[in-house]
Amino acid sequence: MRKLISYSLILSSLIVLVSAKPSHENILTKPNIIYIMADDLGYGDIGCYGQKTLKTPNLDKMAAEGIRFTDFYSGNTVCAPSRYALMTGLHMGHAYIRGNGEFPIRENEQVLPKIMQENGYTTAMFGKWGLGQSHNTGSPEKQGWDEFLGYATQGHAHRFYTNNLWAIQNGKCVSYPMDSLQHSHPFITEKAFDFIKKGHEKPFFLYWAITMPHAEMYAPPATLKKYLNSDGSSIFEEKKPFVQMAKGGRSYRSQDKPNANMAAMIDHMDADIGRLIALLKELGLDKNTYVFFTSDNGPHNEGGRDMEFFDSNGSLKGFKRDLYEGGIRVPMIAWGANIPKGKITHEPLANWDVLPTFTNLIRAKTPQNIDGISFANILAGKKIKQKHDYLYWEFHERGFDQAVRKGKWKLVKQKGNTELFDLSTDLAETTNLAVKYPKIVAEMEKIMQTSRADSELFPVKK
Repeated sequence: MRKLISYSLILSSLIVLVSAKPSHENILTKPNIIYIMADDLGYGDIGCYGQKTLKTPNLDKMAAEGIRFTDFYSGNTVCAPSRYALMTGLHMGHAYIRGNGEFPIRENEQVLPKIMQENGYTTAMFGKWGLGQSHNTGSPEKQGWDEFLGYATQGHAHRFYTNNLWAIQNGKCVSYPMDSLQHSHPFITEKAFDFIKKGHEKPFFLYWAITMPHAEMYAPPATLKKYLNSDGSSIFEEKKPFVQMAKGGRSYRSQDKPNANMAAMIDHMDADIGRLIALLKELGLDKNTYVFFTSDNGPHNEGGRDMEFFDSNGSLKGFKRDLYEGGIRVPMIAWGANIPKGKITHEPLANWDVLPTFTNLIRAKTPQNIDGISFANILAGKKIKQKHDYLYWEFHERGFDQAVRKGKWKLVKQKGNTELFDLSTDLAETTNLAVKYPKIVAEMEKIMQTSRADSELFPVKK
């Protein structure tokens, strides 16, 4: 009888263990994923990355409850190629899109939303797409998005007040009427939150491409009031009121309070992150959802923004359109699911690593012939399995600029100059060591030559 009872207890225990395992496995194999990308947010614009004037309590808390990446890089120093690198896992030496412009993703490319779709995910994107329009191969519904609402092009996204956005309706991307007196960011945000609130039979992948704090410098009015005096003037010193006649969709309208608007945009964005985290907890999704926050490139210095006023690039040199650290090193925070709390990683990574990381997280096949590596192990509190030998960028707007990071070394060929920096002792890239270490320069120049192929869209300008 005792043996029978013992066998029964053992059998009961095994049943409990077996029945418990699928639940745990579901959390690890089919997590929801939310990827948030701000637009032109600098490395120094967030409190946990050193910002002193502006307060970002929700992003700081997200970092304290997750992992903060100190050495994370954008795909490029401007919008479109950086987003292309995110979608394809390719760095700028192999990317089809290597600069800004209305260039669509090609029809048969392996892109992140398609991969998520093929592995049983509902995919949704809200904000700035910038990689194709309704009439070409890059249209969102043709690139794996089930739902989309936002801006199709970079130029259109310069306008927070617009009479239309674009949306997927009945399987096609069509013009979506907007009240031109309504700021687009809060509207798009609510649509993204509505998507999360849906009862999803399948796991979901949400790409929230926030259009702030990109120029033009107009924050949502309700938040802007916090940064105005009773007479309507800015609480900050406004050294450079920006005055320009608006011409077409690509220019920025005049703005007399750019500093107040910059502060309000970052404030509003941070509050939305807090609302997102609260919503996930309310819906019980926080334990089964990964949330990532980053920026598409370094801070801009356009539309009246006084980048130095808020020290937007922190201790880094340069800003948007530079291949110095300030143009390409960006904040990156990971939160949720089984991510350990309060961790910091100094592993050099880039946004072309996101695609293979996500395929690892959902246990899907990773495409071959990409440049990215997975950092899924870091998200589990473990050592990364594979490290980058180097990171590579090139930029074509001002001729042909290149940069390589290999370990502590960074080589920049920009505006006709060759500069070598030791990032371990000179993060601000102040001391050019090229003459002192010619062998290192030669090694890095060889990487620049061998890590790229000629581009059809962006031929090298001699």
